[in-house]
Amino acid sequence: MKFFIAMILLAVAVNAQNHTGKNIEYYEGSTLLEGYVVYPDDIKGKAPVVILVHEWTGINDHVKMRAGMLAEMGYIAFAADIYGKGIRPQTPQDAGKEAGKYKGNRPLLRARINAALAEAKKLTNADVNNIAAIGFCFGGTTVLELARDGADVKGVVSFHGGLDNPTPQTNKIKTKVLVLHGGDDPYVSKEEFDGFVKEMQDSKADWQLFSYGGAVHSFTNVFLDTDNSKGAAYNEKAATRSWKAMKTFYDEIFTKN
Repeated sequence: MKFFIAMILLAVAVNAQNHTGKNIEYYEGSTLLEGYVVYPDDIKGKAPVVILVHEWTGINDHVKMRAGMLAEMGYIAFAADIYGKGIRPQTPQDAGKEAGKYKGNRPLLRARINAALAEAKKLTNADVNNIAAIGFCFGGTTVLELARDGADVKGVVSFHGGLDNPTPQTNKIKTKVLVLHGGDDPYVSKEEFDGFVKEMQDSKADWQLFSYGGAVHSFTNVFLDTDNSKGAAYNEKAATRSWKAMKTFYDEIFTKN
């Protein structure tokens, strides 16, 4: 199984290297940020943009891999930087501390993701009328905050993100929302889950939620092992199903040129 996964990763990595990928600097206020953008090989004219938001360790190999996969689908993939240039936590303790700065300060988190949205609109060949955002774990929380902030994007997709909302505002969500959740995620309580459902209902949002049985936190991250007892583990079935759900979502929301 591990050998099979390694071969998949190698194939994806080789394909991703064929795309035009580069680091890109931008600002939120006076804070320098460094994102990563990948273009489709055969891009001609305008293309939809998908903003990706990283896990609690910052932009990593998993996010870059997903960016390459999105570029293969014909999208401009822009991995946003929430933390700041050079801030890439190396331990769970440091990652938790860094992520906590933003989860505990939702206005700042919204400012950082909105800065990424503004930068995405400036990208060469960007179709500014067809922008969406996805996020993983911490990034899933972040894209839900983008939706809650009333951002004018086509849709947001949260992969195993936190669902809590410490600053509730109903009737502000204008975009479509897709949540892809691990049914056995130990980091999302029943209270948090139920609260999110009520929030979406009260907001009269256009929303969908898939809960994958047997999947815990970080189920899309193929760089993790498959031991659910750790609370965060890769789940091939849930990862495949959730990616397909995202593709279907994009087929629905993006306007054909």
